[in-house]
Amino acid sequence: MGKIPTVEEAAALLDAFNEEPFHRKHGRIVSDVMGYFAKEYDPERVDYWRAVGMLHDLDFEKYPEQHCVKEQEMMREAGIDEGVIRAAASHGYPAVPIEPQQTMEKVLYAVDELTGLIGAVALMRPSKSVQDLELKSVKKKFKTLNFAAGCSREVIQNGADMLGWSLDELIERTILAMRASEQQA
Repeated sequence: MGKIPTVEEAAALLDAFNEEPFHRKHGRIVSDVMGYFAKEYDPERVDYWRAVGMLHDLDFEKYPEQHCVKEQEMMREAGIDEGVIRAAASHGYPAVPIEPQQTMEKVLYAVDELTGLIGAVALMRPSKSVQDLELKSVKKKFKTLNFAAGCSREVIQNGADMLGWSLDELIERTILAMRASEQQA
């Protein structure tokens, strides 16, 4: 059994492999969002969920063509627990044949792309914040496929479906999670 990193250790590992502020910020946002949902679904393991969220894109900056494959190798070299590795890599499904099964994995799969879309919508607002962002604004941009084109609408919808949530519910709850994250920053 490998090491389960603390959130701080996960952040240090993320920073060691990612120099771009965007990738570091994305890891921290997803970590916070994962922690928000963990409080409801797995309150005994909030930091575990947060560490997985922090590490989910560990390899993306250096190995974008091997995303979710290379990170498994990188985490094993760092002595990370296989459960953390599996959970982090599962967000790359189906490109990586690790289907999200646990609630934590499904949440990560659903919110990874969505946090990017919500963040892009927030940047278009005068406040540049999610604090005053509403569901209808995100839904409008969700339907505009050339807006934040790198955020897969199919993955977001599949994530909602995996969780048994409506798309509106997923977006609304993720906005609330991102508000909490922004307030902590």
